[in-house]
Amino acid sequence: MKIINDIPGLGGDTWKASVLDKYLYDTLTVPFNIQVKYKWDQFEFDVSKTLVPPKEEKVIPVIESIRKVWISTYIAETDSIFMKKFCPKFIILSGSASWNSNGTITLGTAEGGRKIVLYLINEFRTKTMDGYQLADSATVKQMFHVIEHEFGHILHQNVMYPLEYKRINPGLYTGNWNNISNKEANQDGFVTAYAMSAFDDDFVEMVSTMLVEGKAGFDKIVNGIPAGTSSSGTTQAAAQAMLHAKEAIVVDYFKKTWKIDFYSLQTRTRTEIEKLLY
Repeated sequence: MKIINDIPGLGGDTWKASVLDKYLYDTLTVPFNIQVKYKWDQFEFDVSKTLVPPKEEKVIPVIESIRKVWISTYIAETDSIFMKKFCPKFIILSGSASWNSNGTITLGTAEGGRKIVLYLINEFRTKTMDGYQLADSATVKQMFHVIEHEFGHILHQNVMYPLEYKRINPGLYTGNWNNISNKEANQDGFVTAYAMSAFDDDFVEMVSTMLVEGKAGFDKIVNGIPAGTSSSGTTQAAAQAMLHAKEAIVVDYFKKTWKIDFYSLQTRTRTEIEKLLY
């Protein structure tokens, strides 16, 4: 029987550093001590899920966009020391989404503030990428929604947001959020359906949506809540008041806890996203 000692791609194999590896090292590892893992390692993910590796040609556009939209905007409002301290130290990339048994899709995860896993890399495209005339707005915004969501978790895990946030609409959280549309969630004072899953996710969904959609986009969500009452009996005025109350707490939290002008960060973030979309 022939014994195979080394099967490339199953771990333990080595490779020569490429131009891509040097870019990642110079762009993220040297200045922020962030390592990006794009070469496939199934054990970085749930082994029960069927996933595909990221295409190498997608890695630089994704990381460059992350640097401009997320890292640079936070540095502009704080400094590089802030990002070095709080940014996750590992970014793991998957080419496809991770489907769950209940029909939902996991688009990103954060583990203990140390690692962020980003899925659906192969679907990412912007107007700056060769071969595309226009960006896929939904996919681009989705990428940054995940990043801002997960970074929001890291921030509140270091310093908790005010408890009064949990008192705004406590009886409306549900494990059945995946059967509720965003429009229906808005009618109960939640910015997205996923925000209804738990207090912490509600808070970071507010942070993420406000940053990615910008002030005008967030106001459009609030003002778009229809007249009448939701299935739970929440009126239009009550739902809008809930979202404005959450907005105020988010802004105050960033100001008092991190000395960040949230509206300025919001403007910077949305400006950078629009450069990719239009």
